[in-house]
Amino acid sequence: MANSVPLPILDTQLERATTTVTAPSPQSSSFIIDSKNKTYKFQYSNIYFLRLSALRDFVQETAVKRWTGLPGKPSFVSRVLEVEPSKLCYIIGTVYMDMPLKPNVMEDIARDHSIPAPPPPPYYYSTEDQVMMEDESGRIQLVGERLKSERLVTGLIIGALGMETPDGKFEVADICYAGLAPQSSTTIKEESEDRMEIDNPSSEDLPTDEWIGVVSGLNIGAPSPTDGQIQLLVEYLAGEGGGTDDQLSASRISRLIIAGNSMAPMLVAGKGDVDAEGDKKSRKFGYDGTTFSSHPVVTLSGHLLDVGRVMPIHILPGETDPSGTILPQQPFPRAMFGPVSSFSSFTCETNPTYLNLSSDSLSFTRTLLVHSGQSLNDMFKYLPSPPHTRLSIAESTLKWRHIAPTAPDTLWCHPYFTADPFILKETPDIYIVGGQKRFMTKLVEDEGKDDGLRKRCRLVLVPDFSETGILVLVNLRSLRVKTVRFRGENMTGSLADGDHVDVMESSSSEPIPLVEPESSMPHSSNSSKL
Repeated sequence: MANSVPLPILDTQLERATTTVTAPSPQSSSFIIDSKNKTYKFQYSNIYFLRLSALRDFVQETAVKRWTGLPGKPSFVSRVLEVEPSKLCYIIGTVYMDMPLKPNVMEDIARDHSIPAPPPPPYYYSTEDQVMMEDESGRIQLVGERLKSERLVTGLIIGALGMETPDGKFEVADICYAGLAPQSSTTIKEESEDRMEIDNPSSEDLPTDEWIGVVSGLNIGAPSPTDGQIQLLVEYLAGEGGGTDDQLSASRISRLIIAGNSMAPMLVAGKGDVDAEGDKKSRKFGYDGTTFSSHPVVTLSGHLLDVGRVMPIHILPGETDPSGTILPQQPFPRAMFGPVSSFSSFTCETNPTYLNLSSDSLSFTRTLLVHSGQSLNDMFKYLPSPPHTRLSIAESTLKWRHIAPTAPDTLWCHPYFTADPFILKETPDIYIVGGQKRFMTKLVEDEGKDDGLRKRCRLVLVPDFSETGILVLVNLRSLRVKTVRFRGENMTGSLADGDHVDVMESSSSEPIPLVEPESSMPHSSNSSKL
């Protein structure tokens, strides 16, 4: 390359930071569909009853603390159809959003299938929406100005304070949720100076800190390739690119998490499609074999092999990946990734998944909850923006104690019969959501305290790498977050003369916009050219 500058060489050999995967907490749900649950003979309605039964007591506990002592002495009515007119009370049940724009399976069955189905709406909310609450006894409509300020989606378990109106509706004065779930005792007992590091933006990271790298949306095989961008990411993680500071920073990354959408969706040609010359494509059994290409899998496997030689990898399936579409998505078959599948440090995870990590420098274990973003993207369609953002909705899922309440209404999921695995039985230390439009993060804290320390969770939204070139790094000790961005003038392959790539770091304290943009970038503070 013309006018190239030699990279500095470190005097000492860098050692890769290490972390260890520990046994999952008894409170962590397993998303593996075992032989007992691998059946579709059960009705989906059972999930709602399981959810209500599991969360009702926690919501009632919050309601008692919140509304005891109010004027009027509200009483608890255990069944929504037993409320008395004009009597202040509170009820607990499952929210159902009656939305005209929401997909309806009965309408889909009844429509004329000779006509192509209309495209799905980009959002479900409208001025004609109605909010219902239901339990084992029946359903009642919720009304009132209080509802306009709440984030409500189908499948939530809530408590509603109010009274029945003469026309049989329930006028809501206040709403409560289950609140943050308990947090692991190994985390609660962490030292106080580590907690202070989280709240002090001027504090520096320690050279012994372990970091976790998270990336999502590689979209290998997309029409607009980002091969050069991904190659820079691989070289950075392996410590082969950048200057001395970049190599030192990369050496502290102990493992990589790939949160879904590693491969772009395959475009299957329709019947009677023609090629570029106008000739009709040959087909066998109604399928055009030329539309399939193994290139994305082969390319991804090569990158995984390069990274897998230097650090452990956890890969989750996503919406666009060749995997089952219903949640929880099951792990990829290891064999599809070639040589890297022989590494014990390479793990194919479910989506969602829990990870428990520890290290020599940590006196406690960190619990990570990771998913590829389908549930958050679906909930975002229920709510207008502004005032709601993806970050605020993700924060609410912690307080709802449920990460996918819209399943199975508008989000496909497995018809569980014995338990709802999407219920949060414990608050994770780090909650990572992939497949988002932009990088966003927040430290969520509980108003209450456990053993003198508040429950805390670092919430991280990871954007598509193919759109932003962003790698997110999370400090396991302090829960601080930074991003590294890879970009250049020509990102479709090897760098040409005159091209440059910026590796940029940004703090986690960016202001959150009121409106969710379709495509935006987080601001960055420091940059260095490779």
